Amino acid sequence: MQLKGKRIIVTGSARGMGAATLRSYVKEGAHVIGMDIQDDLGREVAEQASGPGKASYLHIDIADPSSVFSAFDEACEILGGLDAMAHPAAIQRSSDAGEVTVEDWDLMFAVNVRGTMLTNQAAHKHMKQSGGGSILNFGSISGQRPEPSAAAYSASKGAVHSWTRTAAGTWGADNIRVNAILPAMVTPMYQEAIDRGFDEEKASRYQVQMAGIAMGGEYGDPDQHLGPVMVFFASDASWFITGQMIPVDGGQTNVK
Repeated sequence: MQLKGKRIIVTGSARGMGAATLRSYVKEGAHVIGMDIQDDLGREVAEQASGPGKASYLHIDIADPSSVFSAFDEACEILGGLDAMAHPAAIQRSSDAGEVTVEDWDLMFAVNVRGTMLTNQAAHKHMKQSGGGSILNFGSISGQRPEPSAAAYSASKGAVHSWTRTAAGTWGADNIRVNAILPAMVTPMYQEAIDRGFDEEKASRYQVQMAGIAMGGEYGDPDQHLGPVMVFFASDASWFITGQMIPVDGGQTNVK
């Protein structure tokens, strides 16, 4: 019951790390509203979450300002305020630096970067009224290293890291902390990439990545390995931590 009475929004809650985060919060006693663009899956995840807490679902398009602010206003009216917001929602597209299209670049930044800015602004508005809170963005090791096969995604996550530090420095005066989680988890998006198969070059890079994970050489499970971390950063126990990039990746990332 680490989150008993906490009022929390989780974006990207229909599957993967968002769904695992929502389940973890409900297990710890929070009142959670999940948000996604995949409505059927989002409702199912919220309905099936079990624990002393409870969950419901609202539609959101995180790249659309009107959708974000109306969804957050509705959610906070239901919740009676806002104490934490987890923002796993993102998209990924493969792209070579020399060949990435303007369309893919703009889409990646609209969802991953603009979506982070908008959801953070909406969360800040309501958390300030509630006396403070915790914003959890999702960065990536991709935003810290060369990504030959994911140029636009890598750039977008680097922007999320920079935004997180800036938002933390700006909103600390409002008792709002802002951190970014850098996960390495088995998710539907990751599994779909595996199922599509690798050419020889990509397979070699994949093996190097796996070798960099000290804890077992494999990506983690979102419920088992990510969920407890998300609970900690939504709880009062993390009050004095802000502006940080937090790797949850078995030792793959070295943040300085």
